[in-house]
Amino acid sequence: MPKAGFWAIDSVRKISFGKDGWWYANDERIENRRINRLFSQHLRRTEDGRYQIVLGRDTAIVEIDDAPYVVTALDGDLDQGLRVRLNDTSEETLSPDTLYIGPDNAVYCRVKDHAHLARFTRPAYYQLAAYIQEEPETGEFVLRLNDAAYPIPFGQDRP
Repeated sequence: MPKAGFWAIDSVRKISFGKDGWWYANDERIENRRINRLFSQHLRRTEDGRYQIVLGRDTAIVEIDDAPYVVTALDGDLDQGLRVRLNDTSEETLSPDTLYIGPDNAVYCRVKDHAHLARFTRPAYYQLAAYIQEEPETGEFVLRLNDAAYPIPFGQDRP
């Protein structure tokens, strides 16, 4: 198990963020939840579209296996709106028009002013599923929120 801490931010170690929502050092999962949160809170996108962790003067380019953020929880209601909690502990209103179903039937949305992609964790996926209906005529999945219907298409990012 990697003992990744502040010393792990260097050019020798490969740091990556997995689609499971965990950080990895040299392909070994970093089990420390505080370090995972710290890395996510200090994740930045570079001008060329790559991601890096910036901790003070230390920076490291990181590999993102799928999406740079994961939705860890969903709460709210259909009248007031739904809120997502991300792996960096931030919370924001769900943008339902950015929802889509990707590979492996994973659900994604856009977060942080639509600038970044987020994948729903399994628990958050089940929380969202409680609000999704299937249209009988088309078989399309739809989120009905505030008297509006938001189709959830398969396979396309909706920035």
